[in-house]
Formats: sequence, structure tokens, C-alpha cells
Amino acid sequence: MLIDTLFHPSKIFDELSKENAETMASITRFAILIPLLPPIFSWIGGNQLGWRLGGSEPVFFDTTGSIVFSLFYFIMLCIGFISTVAISKWMAKTYGAKSSLSLHLSIFTVICLPLVVASMAHLYPDVFFNVLILVPALVWSITLLYKGLPIALGISSDQGMLMASSLVGWLLVAAVSLLGICVSLWMNGAMVILGI
Repeated sequence: MLIDTLFHPSKIFDELSKENAETMASITRFAILIPLLPPIFSWIGGNQLGWRLGGSEPVFFDTTGSIVFSLFYFIMLCIGFISTVAISKWMAKTYGAKSSLSLHLSIFTVICLPLVVASMAHLYPDVFFNVLILVPALVWSITLLYKGLPIALGISSDQGMLMASSLVGWLLVAAVSLLGICVSLWMNGAMVILGI
């Protein structure tokens, strides 16, 4: 099922459009991987090799610092994933789409899996390398969003494009907000607590 989800997503979206309970159950099993694996990869890579920010020496955090960063990463991914599923379910009524929570959870699990697989780049925590791997995975996920949403929700491609664009707008606002929160925490004591 995981291989089909990654390499034959149109087949999975067709199955989801039928609201097949067995397919949705098998896909939602992978939903926990979305917030769990990237922080684990980041923690392993950061502890073993240290984060490289360009050509400088690697930055290592003590055990407390790396746990705090990984925990914060996990919490933000949980909030982002759950809120995106909830907003998609809420938007579905506007676009005349199916609004089953398990369906939306399954759809966004399929859409996010390329990013989870690409997060293995965190095992080698160099910023340039991570950007090189994660940007194509992000493009892949956005393509899945635009192509899969109308199929799985049973709406026209025009409505699907509008709904997907609205969700991308939400994700961009969330990303900028997260960046602001991180900068605020960093400037207001996080770097002192972490010993930097």
C-alpha cells in the first residue's frame, strides 16, 4: 500500500473517491508517520553530525536542546497536519465536495508522504542538502494536492483547483506564522536556554 501511495497516487485517489473504508483505514495507518519521522531523522542527524549552515563548522546542541527542538518540530507538524485536514473538511462544504473526516485525513496522508520520505535528508543535516531534497518533494506534494483533490472529493477540476489554491494559501500563512513564532522564541530566550 505504501508503494502504491508513493508511486501510483492516482490509483489511490480513485479508490478514495469511492470512500472505500478498507483503503482509508490502510492509508490512515501512515498518518502518524507524518509528524513522527521528520523530528526523529532530525534528532539523529543533528546528534551524529551536527547541523551545517553553509561552510561553517557544524552546530551541535546538548541533549536538552536537541530534544526541545525535536519536540517542537513534532508539535508543529501535528498542529499543521491536523489543522490542514480540519480546514479542508470545513472548505469541502463550500465547494460541494465530500466532507468525511476520514476521507480528508486519508487524502492529506497521501499528499504529505513524499515530504515524509524526503525528510530522510535530515539524517545528513546540511541546510543546502536538505533544501535540495525537500523542495522537489514539496513540488511533488503540491502536484498531488492539485491533481488528487478533485478526484478524491468528487468535484470538478475547476473547483478542485480553487480549493487546492485556498489550502496552499492557508499553508503559506501558517509557514510565515511559524517562522515568526520561531524568531520570537529565539530572540526572547531560546538561544540562551540552549546555550548558544
